[in-house]
Amino acid sequence: MSYKTKLNHINTFIFDVDGVLTDGKVYFMENEIMRALNSKDGYALQYASKMGYQIFIITGGYSEDLKKRLLDLGIKEVHLRSSNKLNIYNGLKSKYQLNDDQILYMGDDIPDIPVLKKAGVSTCPQDASVDVKEIVDYQSPYDGGKACVRDVIEQTLRVQNKWLKDEAYHW
Repeated sequence: MSYKTKLNHINTFIFDVDGVLTDGKVYFMENEIMRALNSKDGYALQYASKMGYQIFIITGGYSEDLKKRLLDLGIKEVHLRSSNKLNIYNGLKSKYQLNDDQILYMGDDIPDIPVLKKAGVSTCPQDASVDVKEIVDYQSPYDGGKACVRDVIEQTLRVQNKWLKDEAYHW
């Protein structure tokens, strides 16, 4: 089954943070760690959430400020300090009664591989590790933190005829 055909079944998005929602750079300030999120990714996350898609974050990183920002965008759950992403993935499937074919996952590095192998649609940014690129259904032409999340969300919603709907302009 082609990547585009698989998008018809997606109702849930799960994303990693560092290297996916960010460019992977971490800036160490005096008492905090700084990351930059792309506003196009943020808009697409908010849009998909308002269109009824479930969105989750599973990341090995830790930032309560980042978690708050993501929840404000409509993310349903943000899982920080995730050393075993597959356990969290399976827990989300059970809690929300999801099947693998309903889930699009985007990750960029080795800790994401077990989930990428299970998700109905596995995706990665253009600058993902070689090991990830070898197993995914789709490689975005955009690097992490450079609108790769927007790319997969927009493609999914376009395939499902839910992108640029009238209700999107009346929130």
